[in-house]
Amino acid sequence: MKNENDHGPPKLRYQWTCKCCGRQHDELPLDWSVPTPDHYQAIPENERPARTQLNKDFCTIDGEAFYIRGLIEIPIIGRADTFAWGVWASVSAASAKTISQVWNAPDCANAGPFFGWLSSALGLYPDTFSLKTHVHLRTDLAPLIELEPTDHPLAVEQRNGITVDRVIEIAEALLTRH
Repeated sequence: MKNENDHGPPKLRYQWTCKCCGRQHDELPLDWSVPTPDHYQAIPENERPARTQLNKDFCTIDGEAFYIRGLIEIPIIGRADTFAWGVWASVSAASAKTISQVWNAPDCANAGPFFGWLSSALGLYPDTFSLKTHVHLRTDLAPLIELEPTDHPLAVEQRNGITVDRVIEIAEALLTRH
C-alpha cells in the first residue's frame, strides 16, 4: 500500500509517537492508496501488456473488466480534515463508457452515480473485496467511492467518521510495512 503523502499534502500537522518503532512524527498521513485493482495483480506480469490497460485513473482487463480509481473519504471526528483510502471499483461496461465520455467535461459530476464493486482488499479490515459501492464523479477531484451503508467496519467508518487515534493506528500498521 502506497502512502500518497510521500510527495505532498494531505498530511495532518500532528505530533505522535509510533508504538511500533518509537519514532516521533510531526505529521500524520491522511491518504493511503492501493496502486492497482486486485484482479490486475492476479494476472501474471508477463501477460499484463497484452491483457491490460492501466493508467492512474482507469484499468481494463481483457477488454471486459473495467475499473476506476477513487477515494473512500472518511471524516475525522472533531476536525475539518478527511482521511482517504485510494481504491479501485469495478464498474459495468456501460458505466465505463459513460464515465470515459464525461470524464473531462466541466459538468462530469452530473453523471452517475455509477454502481460498482470495491476491487481493493484493505488488510486492516475484514474482507473489503466486493463491497457494493457507488462511484460519484467530481470536477477536478478523484471520484468519491461511497460504500453501501452496511455494518462492515469500513462502511461504518465512512458514515460515522474516525478519531485521530484511529488514523494513528492505521499509520502505525502501514508504515511498519514499508
